[in-house]
Amino acid sequence: MSTDTDRQWICESCGFIYDPEEGDPDGGIDEGTAFEDIPKDWYCPVCGARKADFSPFEG
Repeated sequence: MSTDTDRQWICESCGFIYDPEEGDPDGGIDEGTAFEDIPKDWYCPVCGARKADFSPFEG
């Protein structure tokens, strides 16, 4: 079963996958940051979609 820190999330707009192990260094999100802990004003680094436009990725 996935935990908050290892679950990946996919952008419904462009398909970018947020991986908590990698974070988003260019967006100020450190490695190991669970998706739930990302600020609400964070945007997809590829297409600019809102955090609300991501859904859990079961890949």
